[in-house]
This record gives sequence, C-alpha cells and structure tokens, in this order.
Amino acid sequence: MKIVWAIIPTRSAFIHLRFLFSFFLMPVYFFALSQVPIINISHAVLVFICWHFFAYPASNGYNSYFDKDEGSIALIEKPPTVDKSLYYLSLFMEFMAILLGLMVSFPFGFAVLIYGVLSKLYSHPATRLKKYPIFSFLIVFFFQGAFIYWTSYAAISGLRIFSLGDALFLYAGLICSCLIGASYPLTQIYQHEEDSKRGDKTLSIVLGIKGSFWFAGLFFGLATILLFVYWSNLEQLKNFWLFLICALPVFGVFINWFIQTWEDEKKANFKNMTRMTMISGGMMLIYFMLLNLLK
Repeated sequence: MKIVWAIIPTRSAFIHLRFLFSFFLMPVYFFALSQVPIINISHAVLVFICWHFFAYPASNGYNSYFDKDEGSIALIEKPPTVDKSLYYLSLFMEFMAILLGLMVSFPFGFAVLIYGVLSKLYSHPATRLKKYPIFSFLIVFFFQGAFIYWTSYAAISGLRIFSLGDALFLYAGLICSCLIGASYPLTQIYQHEEDSKRGDKTLSIVLGIKGSFWFAGLFFGLATILLFVYWSNLEQLKNFWLFLICALPVFGVFINWFIQTWEDEKKANFKNMTRMTMISGGMMLIYFMLLNLLK
C-alpha cells in the first residue's frame, strides 16, 4: 500500500518539475526551427513537446529529488520537501520523452535517452558529476546547447545529423552552447553555501562571485562574435543587428547587477538571479521567435 501511495504524484512533485524553467531553454529549439529549410510540422511539434514538456522537467525533478535543497533553487524561492513520488514521476516523464522521441525517429529517441542518462549521472549520489566543476560545466555546455540544436534540427528537417556537418551548422550549435554557458555560473551564484554543504564544488564556487560575472560576460561575448560570423556568412546581417537590439536589456541588467554585486556581494541573491534569468531567457526567446517570423 505504501508503494502505491508513493507512486501517486504530490503537489510537491509537480512543483519540482519546474516546467517554467523549460521556458528559458526554448531559444535553442526556436533557433533550430528558424534554420531548417523545409519543416516537417508533425516532427517539429513532437520535438518541442518532447524536450519542453517531458525531458527537461524529468531532468529537473530527478535532480531535485537527489539534491533535496532546503534553500532557493532555480525559480522556486521556497522549495517544498521532496518525496518519493517525485522520483517515480521523473522516471515516468523520462519514459514518455523517449517514447515521443522514437515517434519522431530512432536517432532522435536515442538522443533523448542520452540526454536523460547524462542528467541522471549529473545528480545521482553514485556518480554526482555536479561536484566536478569543469566536467559538469562541459556537460551542460554541450548537452543543453549544441546537442539540443543539432539533434532538434535533424529531427525537424528529417535529415541525418551526420550529413549536416558543415561549418555554419556547427557554428549554430556552438552559439547555443555559449549562450547556455554564459548563464550557467550565474544560476549557481547564490547557492555557494548550500552546494558546499553537500560537497558539490560548482563552477561558480571555483570562479567566485565576481569571477562568475566575468565568465558569463566572456561567453556572452563569444556568442555575439559567433552570431556575427554566422549571419555574415549567410549575408543576413540584419538578423545580427536584431540580436543586438534584443540583447540590450540583457546587457543593461547584467551590468547593473554586476556593479551592485561588486560593491556588495550579498546582491548575488536569488531575487537578482531570477530577474537576470527571466530577462535574458525572455529576450533570447523573443529574438529566436522573431527569426521564425521573419523567415
């Protein structure tokens, strides 16, 4: 009887799936969608649902179950206590993500499986890749950026990913990774104390609070340079100027937060991190959705 009750998802379990956090990973998908020459509509819909309604939430829930955070986590200021139903719910969501992926194609289903396995290795106590700062960064950098772009593009277009290895295709994936890499240490910047208690040595802890800002600025700058090269090669520089317009609010909030934190490190808190994440994620989503409209 206890097992049956444990399987039934609680309100806490659904909160820890953090569906809203998937919103901030949408720019990668919409960039891929905007660059596909001929879109398979049914595949495009299934890929979107697979990543944003199942794979990402499953990863969030699984991580939350093993982290058992007592302090604020991404977009949840006061997270409820996790229970066993979160573990079972995250596995069910993972299964559904793989099933949807296989409905698109076997390679895409396999890609979703790889993403799920890596997300588990990231947080499970037996491996806990999260406690290795450089390695964990590289996993997030690649698998939430270039990997999602390349596999989504291939799935939406119906083309084989290994036939898409031209320089611009690779550049686009790297742009996504740089944008993900820019935000990565900033999402950890207010959790140094709690992460240290668990023995997790995150990238932000290694860099320090000020170093996290410099790191974020560097990767956002790299993404900007790569976007210039990308659109220049496609002779569509208007799309680069549009990016700069959309990035202005992000740059303004970033500089303002950096200055505040330089004077008082207590400003590196959950509230400011959430504002930064929402504005940067929102403006990048607007930019990549506009690319689809302009297309």
